[in-house]
Amino acid sequence: MKLLGRLIFLAFLLPSAAWAHKFAPSLLSVVESIPNSYTVIFKTPVQTITRSPIKPTWPDGCSPVVIEKPIRVGTGIITQWRLTCNPPASNLEGKSFGVSGLATNRANAIFSLTLIDGTDFQAMLNADHPTYLIRAPRSAGGVSLDYLALGIEHIWGGLDHLLFVLGLLMLINGGRRLLWTVTAFTLGHSITLALAAVGVIQYPVDLIEVLIAISVFTLAVTLTGKNQEHLFWRSPGWLAAGFGLLHGMGFAGALLEIGLPSKNLLLALFSFNAGIEVGQILFIAAFLLPWQYLKKRSSRRFGVARWASIYLLGSLATYWTVERSVIAFG
Repeated sequence: MKLLGRLIFLAFLLPSAAWAHKFAPSLLSVVESIPNSYTVIFKTPVQTITRSPIKPTWPDGCSPVVIEKPIRVGTGIITQWRLTCNPPASNLEGKSFGVSGLATNRANAIFSLTLIDGTDFQAMLNADHPTYLIRAPRSAGGVSLDYLALGIEHIWGGLDHLLFVLGLLMLINGGRRLLWTVTAFTLGHSITLALAAVGVIQYPVDLIEVLIAISVFTLAVTLTGKNQEHLFWRSPGWLAAGFGLLHGMGFAGALLEIGLPSKNLLLALFSFNAGIEVGQILFIAAFLLPWQYLKKRSSRRFGVARWASIYLLGSLATYWTVERSVIAFG
């Protein structure tokens, strides 16, 4: 019972985990509209870990003027500037853009620069590298690595997605059924991620977040049942594929908030999805081995751990459903 008590106590410490997707990377987008004049859009999460602001930094010789006051859109705040760079700053080569406040907030940011001749620059900024020195256009390989890392970060920061995968693992003993179920979840979220990212489908993001929370709750309720003739027990692949469609729209919502590069769009999309899969596989491997070991070593402890995990799934899913419903319908 000590293990159960500790896990229940942990459940009361986890509400902050519900904020995971609210701490999405910031986006600093700079577009040269006329020579030496740039339109800047900066999007940063509404909630940050500390009170230290996350804000852009400009190259020497460039003067920003706010042309649109900060407005809230979804889970982010958007500010727009007109940036004018005077000689000798008109040539941005060797100049640096950046974002301050990343280290204190343990946050990342996507930087994107598009010049009037169509040349693109993209980079992932973080606590170790909060600035980007403009030298040459980012290679396709660099863009791929950035979005691969972003996908891994997103799935690992998305406790709701990870707990859904955890529930699927608990629903299945392993073997081919596990492979098929995880594959079905992957296909489901890959389809809607791709369709939403390229604009084929549109939907209210806040409502999707509510439905994702309900999907975790549904899985938790399924795990409490003893009737293994239920459809979800007999055909978990259908459960995984169906709810995977919802989770894919959640992934796409985060990706669209960050933005995709005008060039290498499909590569960035593929890399982001691949990053999600890599993160998912790492999570499955990290959970499955000790879970199977505990199951073989002690049936009593395994039973306690199983029910405690179901409790956590249900409790957090309920919390998310209420919280997100207030945001969506309040």
